[in-house]
Amino acid sequence: MHNNNGKKGFYLILILGLLTAIGPFSIDMYLPAFPDIAKGLNTTVAKVMLSLSSFFIGISAGQLLYGPLLERYGRKKPLYAGLSIYLLASIGCAMATSINALIMFRLLQALGGCVGMVAARAMVRDLFEVKENAKIFSLLMLVVAVSPIIAPTLGGYVTAAFGWRYVFIMLIAVALIILAGIYFLLPESRKPDPNYSLKPKPIIDSFMGIIRHPQFYTYAFTGAIASAGLYAYISGSPHVFMEIFHVSERQYGWIFALIAMGLIGSAQINTVLLRNYKSEQIIKAALSTQCIIGLILAGTTYSGWSDLFVTIFLIFIYLCCQGFIFPNSSALSLAPFGHNAGSASALLGAIQMFIGAGASAMVSFLQNYFSPMTAVMAFCTLSAFSVLSLGRKFIVQQASTEAVEEEDVEMISTL
Repeated sequence: MHNNNGKKGFYLILILGLLTAIGPFSIDMYLPAFPDIAKGLNTTVAKVMLSLSSFFIGISAGQLLYGPLLERYGRKKPLYAGLSIYLLASIGCAMATSINALIMFRLLQALGGCVGMVAARAMVRDLFEVKENAKIFSLLMLVVAVSPIIAPTLGGYVTAAFGWRYVFIMLIAVALIILAGIYFLLPESRKPDPNYSLKPKPIIDSFMGIIRHPQFYTYAFTGAIASAGLYAYISGSPHVFMEIFHVSERQYGWIFALIAMGLIGSAQINTVLLRNYKSEQIIKAALSTQCIIGLILAGTTYSGWSDLFVTIFLIFIYLCCQGFIFPNSSALSLAPFGHNAGSASALLGAIQMFIGAGASAMVSFLQNYFSPMTAVMAFCTLSAFSVLSLGRKFIVQQASTEAVEEEDVEMISTL
């Protein structure tokens, strides 16, 4: 066990936080540069959005890949391998001369970078006492939560001052700092296990056992489809705010940060609500509200009644609902899996990212026909509500409700 004392503990948590945030930071930082990238590579903003979809695909597939590798080879070797791929792919992004090359390098960047997300979760369990885990996860989540506030604002300033390629040069610098931190400050927290099987069959059997569980698939898919509305917003917002409402890169960074604060704030309020309400009640209320807001948002967009402030306000409320849906759906889907929570967590992350990539791709493909962001956001929340209503009927005679609720509250406090 690691004794969390003084400077060493601080640096350790900082590195684990940076590892966790590398994915979100790589997504959010280049969003304000979309119009510049489109001009620089002689393409459209809709085509540039596909580089975001390819990143989502890489980050979801990679999470399933690294879980077994971290068990087999220890924590540091896969970290070096993954971050080296991330570093080389970032250099490729900075030097890309065509949009197809950028889309390809972004996929590789995600496949390399997502090792940090999986390894950081595992290393918290390895290095800290169980009673400290909730506190450490909260600190890591703080680093992740700050990234959507800082990254687009920073990306907007860097793009305005130096051009879009420097966004990727900054990501190269971040990767080098993290690699140095791993080498000098991060202990190897788990010895390699040569007996751990990397054969596809046992790995697939474990995942299949989890996905067949009604409680897992109901809440995992409810949460993932609702989250896809957030991914539709992330990929569609540069077009909506900068092309339709003509805000500058810097203004877009501030709008994105403001909306992100709503999401973070509601997730904190959720912890307070759990003292008096069940997770199921909170999800139902939040999803119902989100459905209404989603329909109003799509309605005002297509009737031509929306302006910049109405759009920001409605998206702010829509994503505040997300702060209640995501932690509760995650906790409820993982509640039955005490013994293989790691595999269930990897599967949950992969499902969420795959569906998010689908929503993000849908926004890019429909971009040429009309402005689809709000329509996809409304579609996601209505679909999530339908999945929840149908899935609840399948959750019968599972573990007693009381047992699940107790576990929920414990798990939510660690999210």
